[in-house]
Amino acid sequence: MTTLAETPEPPQKAMVVSRRLRESIRLHLENIYPDRDSRALTRQVLESYWGDGTVPRKRGRIAGNSMWSSDNAYVITYGNSIIDGEHKPLSLLQDFLTENLKGVIKGVHILPYFPYTSDDGFAITDYRAVDSGLGGWEDIERIGREFRLMSDLVLNHCSSQSSWFNEFRMGHEPYKDFFFTASPEDDLSDVVRPRAHPLLRKVETADGDKYVWCTFSHDQVDFDFSNPEVLMEFLRIMRFHINRGVRTIRLDACAFIWKEVGTSCIHLPETHEIIRLMRVLADFSEESVVLITETNVPNIENLSYFGNRNEAHMIYNFSLPPLIVHALLNGTSQFLNAWQMAMPPAQMGCAYFNFTASHDGIGLRPAESLLSEDAITGMVETIQQFGGRVSMRQLSDGSMRPYEMNVSLFDALKGTVKGEDEHNIARFLCSQTIAMALEGIPAFYIHSLLATSNDAEGVEKSGHNRAINRHRWNYDKLQQALADETSQHAQVFNAMCERITTRTAQPAFHPNATQFTLHLGEKLFGFWRQSVDRSQSIFAINNVTDETLEIPAMSLNLIGGESWTDLITGEPVVAGGNKITFAPYQCRWISNRA
Repeated sequence: MTTLAETPEPPQKAMVVSRRLRESIRLHLENIYPDRDSRALTRQVLESYWGDGTVPRKRGRIAGNSMWSSDNAYVITYGNSIIDGEHKPLSLLQDFLTENLKGVIKGVHILPYFPYTSDDGFAITDYRAVDSGLGGWEDIERIGREFRLMSDLVLNHCSSQSSWFNEFRMGHEPYKDFFFTASPEDDLSDVVRPRAHPLLRKVETADGDKYVWCTFSHDQVDFDFSNPEVLMEFLRIMRFHINRGVRTIRLDACAFIWKEVGTSCIHLPETHEIIRLMRVLADFSEESVVLITETNVPNIENLSYFGNRNEAHMIYNFSLPPLIVHALLNGTSQFLNAWQMAMPPAQMGCAYFNFTASHDGIGLRPAESLLSEDAITGMVETIQQFGGRVSMRQLSDGSMRPYEMNVSLFDALKGTVKGEDEHNIARFLCSQTIAMALEGIPAFYIHSLLATSNDAEGVEKSGHNRAINRHRWNYDKLQQALADETSQHAQVFNAMCERITTRTAQPAFHPNATQFTLHLGEKLFGFWRQSVDRSQSIFAINNVTDETLEIPAMSLNLIGGESWTDLITGEPVVAGGNKITFAPYQCRWISNRA
């Protein structure tokens, strides 16, 4: 890993900093480090983030609805989700994205592409390098020129095999205070645990044995942000990534970054202050930088990371995947409707990041208090019948609880609680179409776009449940699969691209457009969207059952005198007309603008 001593000296250039920027930084630092010289720390922040010759804006950006539009969407992928054994995976990825998704999807989230030792990229050894097995910075920058690039800032932990941790063990400055330590005698009973392994790991150091804090695994050692130099180093890394084309920064596992023995060590006030500080820096950047927080926690806790429009621009809508899966497996929108009606609209300049699958499993913590225990148990059992796995976490009393369901989303929806059936593709497309239409910005995992099935072989080879949804496609085989119009891969991919393209042209699908939940019974999940300028309305209605359903056209508030059309099928819908029919899992976007 690149060390601080190896970081090039920034050019000596006068930096013009507005008083508002300087004071904003200082106030956040006073809350994070009340016993430190906030003015000296402010200078350090400015030098860390803008010390490379870049300069801040005179005035910070004000969050508003002009930040994005209905054409914003992301694809989530690993750098090596597509391989051929000959070319650099990042080069193949760029080829696939350019050939198939240019003009369809605007953004791409490339999961950690740095050198690493475990957790498929999330145990990083060097934040300033690209894994040579994937390619180089030139490949990352090339993709960043064609798509809005999202990159991970893994700021809670790094690899136990990194040079930083080796320097810590040898007692070398500044790394000897970079990592959080505790004692086995400390009361850690209130610590919220996302995993089941022992929290502390004993290591030998030049100063004797120490117990380092490991939230996620013993190869992932947690940083100590009470040391300001840790924060400064991550601000330098943040700027380094921006200079290489990153425009959306994913703050991985950020809920855990501040620890205090005797507390839950999650969502602590200092954590929120650090994110607010990063938001100030993003808003004053010349580049259009967006922050997204990754906090896989119960819904109400997740919402706190919007702050008062002063923390994350986007938050992951973690409750959406388990609720959609439950609805489609059980043929009822009961819990989905209840959740949606209670969800506050995001303020202007903030947005929900609506995804249904990712490189991780389908998280169950965000469904706590939203789904009953029986509902979760039934869903888990069905997923296991469809070839999925279940990962567990340890509670403070030592008991175990399901943490996430590990499964390809396409296979998770191959049937219902009654068993497998012939509606796999229609059911799966329903799940994706719901995410496309909801308030926020949709994101699609590459294996959802490609309708990839469970990778049982990957699980056996790696010994990790999450490998089931991290298949690596051979590029030739992928191209053959997409060329075969009868394959599940081509059918899903083509339908997805068509619907995403339709979506981008609809002002009512602006991330901050108005949304109201429709009351159409438990077999349908429907909501109304209206564009910011009120010129377009869309009734997005989704059949979550394997039955053919009908509703009276009068049950929708279709304004008379206007032409209404289903944007997905092209069928006209007459206001005040007869019934509207829904085939099993059919979705309709009924709009007054075709």
